Amino acid sequence: MPVVFFHNGVKFFFFSNEGDPREPLHIHVRKDRSLAKFWLYPAVQLADSYGFSARELNKIAKIIDNRRSEIEEAWNEHFES
Repeated sequence: MPVVFFHNGVKFFFFSNEGDPREPLHIHVRKDRSLAKFWLYPAVQLADSYGFSARELNKIAKIIDNRRSEIEEAWNEHFES
């Protein structure tokens, strides 16, 4: 489970086994017992969530949008190696 970064106690990561065929670029987010998944393209979009408030999800989506290139680079490095 490669961790891309932490932000204010929130972990941004993806799983090494992302399906067969592999799902499109996305990121998982966890804080305590809350969990969410966001697609990155064509725009940052919530795929599903459990435990986060709408306000938290909006903040997380902005973080993902601002750091999208970092997430994409980590994804490509991991899955192309």
